[in-house]
Amino acid sequence: MQPTRTLNIGILAHVDAGKTSLTERLLFDHGAVDRLGSVDAGDTCTDDGGIERRCGITIRSAVACLTVGDTRINLIDTPGHSDFVAEVERALEVLDGAVLLLSAVEGVQARTRVLMRTLRRLRLPTLVFVNKIDRAGARPDALLDDVRRLLTPHVAPLTAVTDAGTPQARVVRRPPDGPAAEALAEVDPDVLAALVDGPPPIADDLAAALAVRTADGTFHPLFHGCALGGQGVAELVEGMVGLLPAAPPGPPGPTEPRGTVFAVRPEPGGRRTAYLRLYEGEVRPRRRLTFLRREPDGRTSEVPGRVTHLDVVGGDATLTAGNIAALSVPGGLRVGDRLGEVTDRAPQFAPPTLQTLVRAPHPEQAAPLRAALLALADQDPLLHVRPGPSGTTALLLYGEVQMEVLAATLAEEFGVEAEFAPGRVRLVERPAGRGEAAEEMPWLNHTRYWATIGLLVEPGPRGSGCGFGYETELGALPRAFHQAVEETVHATLLSGSRGAPVTDCRVTLVRSGFSSALSTAADFRGLTPIVLRRALARAGTVLYEPYLAFEAEVPPDTLAAVTAQLAQLEADFTGATGGDTGWLVTGELPARRVREAELRLPGLTRGEAVWSSRPAGDRPLKPGR
Repeated sequence: MQPTRTLNIGILAHVDAGKTSLTERLLFDHGAVDRLGSVDAGDTCTDDGGIERRCGITIRSAVACLTVGDTRINLIDTPGHSDFVAEVERALEVLDGAVLLLSAVEGVQARTRVLMRTLRRLRLPTLVFVNKIDRAGARPDALLDDVRRLLTPHVAPLTAVTDAGTPQARVVRRPPDGPAAEALAEVDPDVLAALVDGPPPIADDLAAALAVRTADGTFHPLFHGCALGGQGVAELVEGMVGLLPAAPPGPPGPTEPRGTVFAVRPEPGGRRTAYLRLYEGEVRPRRRLTFLRREPDGRTSEVPGRVTHLDVVGGDATLTAGNIAALSVPGGLRVGDRLGEVTDRAPQFAPPTLQTLVRAPHPEQAAPLRAALLALADQDPLLHVRPGPSGTTALLLYGEVQMEVLAATLAEEFGVEAEFAPGRVRLVERPAGRGEAAEEMPWLNHTRYWATIGLLVEPGPRGSGCGFGYETELGALPRAFHQAVEETVHATLLSGSRGAPVTDCRVTLVRSGFSSALSTAADFRGLTPIVLRRALARAGTVLYEPYLAFEAEVPPDTLAAVTAQLAQLEADFTGATGGDTGWLVTGELPARRVREAELRLPGLTRGEAVWSSRPAGDRPLKPGR
């Protein structure tokens, strides 16, 4: 049967909950692969990189396809480790629904709570799958209470487990019943009215309400099973097909393609394959497309090219709205490139806050190392590769595990070694006011550059990046000189007067001049940093450090010790609620102290604390820091 609908589903979880194993089981059970891969054996379908197989973790998002009746399901297996949160962010943007995995043994973990909070905020339709019901220590019934308390109260199990915690564990169907109706009544007024006024809703009414509220992201059906053994997977698939909404087909009639590049993978021979989710229109081989790219400094650039390779998930010849394809264009695409329009649909995870310096241990490898890092940054713009002091290269990362994976990638894929300095939290500078500076050509002020440049620096709105504009007439300078000034402004702002990148500002060219006989683009590139730094100094800049909002759930007898420790780590508290069973402490903490808090909490709480954090903007750096 030819698929008539498409589901793009993400599989998300805390690390080691069984995402990749579930993907393998789904593919095997539905004939997409002829052999069941194993994470332990390193032969899974989606973790196809050597580093992923050796480490047993997912690093890059992968797409695999299976067909159930008339539905094509594109599975997107995402990383679980927090160091690869950017990969999860990209996947969430292109999903129609999600499956959130929990281990029946480990239960609700910190990363699980962060993911569910994000899924609920996005109102992304989500099923919950309790995995590993056959493992010793599995506690599906108690875990349901934890899910309601820690993840969402709007949940109801559609399966039950017999002989949990033993190899004989089995899953039985559980149609919506009274407890499910009570839970649904909290988000569905029709069910609430039926429970209050009567007659009580019948099974068909509950099933219909369940489908509607799952599709709008306000309710979460829960399933049990074992990815390795296959128990409960059939019931989960029924839930995926019956409860998660399919990708919309796009408007009727011819329309320009609109889509998002959410993953990029290198291929042998230097080619880069990009994964594109299409929302409207269609893409055929050899079609000429123009992608829009949001640059780190806030500019939007165009990336034109003809499709030289197109591999549609599911094997179709043409990529249509709702589906995903791997494609290549000359020059290569980056994650975040878009067809149609640049929007801010992507969920806002914390940007990387850890900065490290990378150095080649051998001088002859310095140039290949820089080239390799630039190639990786082209695949992942969040790395933010830029020149560092004394021949080093500065990178932005999420954590130490990502650093280890990056070192292995450089060695295996590029054949270069790298030494990483200990990571430090990245600061940014923002202008405190307006500042203007100018320099004239040599015959007026004895500079060695045959150029006249005047620049005005002003603060910009938060999140605006660095903009550049003109007060001079565009024809007053040759195009090459204009381009030299603009490019050098953006390069200079990577390191402000205090050594940190400058952001949220606008730089305007207010004066310009040249000598037709003597001036070159190099004169403008050389003079621009001098003028810009002087204008920045006159404007004044303020250093900002990133903050994270935290939630810490702790046993009641440890509350005083925990709050005292967090206060010592410069936490600003926003609340504390609880009682005899536990306390939930909330607040904001400098990003540079978060790792310390995560390391100290287990010792203060007998290992019972549950910690999660999310971005909370930044604040001016306190004096003396």
